[in-house]
Amino acid sequence: MRGPHTVSDVMTHTAVAVGRDAPFKDIVTLMQEWKVSALPVLEGEGRVVGVVSEADLLLKEEFRDSDPDRLTQLRRLPDLAKAGALTATDVMTAPAVTVHPGATLGEAARIMARRRVKRLPVVNAEGLLEGVVSRADLLKVFLRTDEELAEEVRRDVVEPLLPAFRGKVGVRVSNGVVTLTGRVVNTSVVPLATRMARTVEGVVDVEWNLADETTAVGV
Repeated sequence: MRGPHTVSDVMTHTAVAVGRDAPFKDIVTLMQEWKVSALPVLEGEGRVVGVVSEADLLLKEEFRDSDPDRLTQLRRLPDLAKAGALTATDVMTAPAVTVHPGATLGEAARIMARRRVKRLPVVNAEGLLEGVVSRADLLKVFLRTDEELAEEVRRDVVEPLLPAFRGKVGVRVSNGVVTLTGRVVNTSVVPLATRMARTVEGVVDVEWNLADETTAVGV
C-alpha cells in the first residue's frame, strides 16, 4: 500500500528567494517576474530566516499618506515598522512558517489554513530551503484520473478489507466520486471502508450501492 502523498511529491523544487539585504524594490520586482505572492528570506548557506509576503510589502502603501493616532501606533507598531522598511530584513515576517518535505498534504494544508498563508517554504532538518509548496500544489492530487483512483481503491481498500468479495465488489469513479457496487452480507465494514476510500488522495466523495438480501446501504 502506498503511503499518503507528501509535500515533496508536489512542491516546486526550484524556488526563488532573497537575502536579508535585498532592497525593497528588488523584492517587488522578483515577485512580479516570478508571479509569486511571497518569497523566503535566506542567510548563510540557504537557511530560511523569514518570509516576505505581498501583505508585508503593502504596509508601505497603506501608511504612505496616513497620520495614525496614538492608539493605532500602539496597536500596529510592528506594521508601522514594516512600512518604513528598506530591506528584506526590515519587512519580513520571522520566524518563517515552514514545512518539511516529508509532511503529508493534509498537514501542509492545515498549516496554511491555521497560519493564513498561501505558500510555505519547504526546509530540511537543518532549516535549509529545498523548495516551496503552494495551495495550488496541494490541489494537484485532484488532477489524478478516475482510472488511477479506481485502481488505488481496489488495491488499497477493497482487496485488503473485503478479500472474500474480490471480484464481487465493483469500483466506479466519475469526476473523483467513488461508487462501490455489489453485494455484501456483512455491512459492518461499510463505515471503515468509506473512511479508507476517502483517504485516497484525489477522491472527492464516496458513495455506496451495496446490498444484501434484506438491507440497502447508502452512505
